[in-house]
Amino acid sequence: MADQVFEKLENDIIHGIIPIGEIITEVKLADSLGVSRTPIREACRKLEHESLIKDIGKGYLVLGITEENLVDIMDIRILLEPLASYYAAKNITLEGIKELQNILDLQEFYSAKKDVEHLREEDEVFHDVICRLSGRTVISETLFPLHRKTRRYRRISIENNSRRTISLEEHKKIFNAIAAGDAELASKLTAEHVKQAKKNMTERLGRNG
Repeated sequence: MADQVFEKLENDIIHGIIPIGEIITEVKLADSLGVSRTPIREACRKLEHESLIKDIGKGYLVLGITEENLVDIMDIRILLEPLASYYAAKNITLEGIKELQNILDLQEFYSAKKDVEHLREEDEVFHDVICRLSGRTVISETLFPLHRKTRRYRRISIENNSRRTISLEEHKKIFNAIAAGDAELASKLTAEHVKQAKKNMTERLGRNG
């Protein structure tokens, strides 16, 4: 139950449903979610550990993800995501190739339908799977929560038709390099992809707030 509450609150904070600056309390959250205060308390501890909220005594101040946070997150991704792709290419298996190909097929399907939310989900899955296929636990455990924290901004980014198309083509090139076992190329293409994603996210954030 605590995990479910955490995921619900994390998603609401990341997407701005619970806005930055709002004060939330265990009592109000328990009432609104229809659960006891115990899972609420546990979820809030995890949210505080993720720096999404801050205990201020009378409740929790929502910190959310600021533009500065986004820049820092994307800079970390620029450094680590190429390593994930590098090791994924080194360790790739036939099963891994099939899994990534299936994700790309879904991305093409949702892109054609202009289904932004499902496309955003598959975009996140693509990067998460590469992390898992890398076999590097520290890299995966560092990047997984960062992928979640950029959900709102990734959606804003891929609402742009041009970026949506370009991003999918970049994914295909990364996939081809990983499938071919070309670790150096996979790393290089991933670095370029995340740099472009950062540029697009920050530019669109500036226009949309």
